[in-house]
Formats: sequence, structure tokens, C-alpha cells
Amino acid sequence: MKLIVKTPLVTEKNTALAESGVYVFQVALDSTKAEIKTEIEKGFSVKVKNIRTAVCRNDMKYSRFGLTKVKHWKKAYVQLAAGQKIGLFEGA
Repeated sequence: MKLIVKTPLVTEKNTALAESGVYVFQVALDSTKAEIKTEIEKGFSVKVKNIRTAVCRNDMKYSRFGLTKVKHWKKAYVQLAAGQKIGLFEGA
């Protein structure tokens, strides 16, 4: 059994999206929208309306140790049905 949804992404921009019913999660790179939908619906007991995914590509970062490569990862924008909320993002 592989882990599809890894972590919720809580940033200032994502918090503004959460007010309109869109929540952002870091997901496995090889996951599909159907797998993400079933795991979110079972895990949080909500009804998913729409899912958009984005792959964040490799990036080079400078640090005091020199140039390092950051691996690419995938995030999912999950829009819930009207009136649905995830308590993890609401602080409840």
C-alpha cells in the first residue's frame, strides 16, 4: 500500500484558497487524480468536486555549501463540494 497524500501545504496563499473551499496537498509523484480523490474522501469524510495537479520541477538552490539540486514533487489542488470543510486547515 503506497502513501498517496503526504502532507497538507499550509502557506499564506493556500490559506486564502482554503477560504473558497480549495485545499492544497503534497502528493506522491506517480499518483493519479482518481487515487487522490478516493484517499481525500475516505481520510477526511468530505465530497471532492474537482482536483487539479501540478508538478513542481527540479530547481537549483544556492546555499553556503554551494549549488544544490532540489528534487521535483507534485501538489494537488482539491476543491470540495459546497459547504464542505477540512478541520485540519481550519484549526479545529
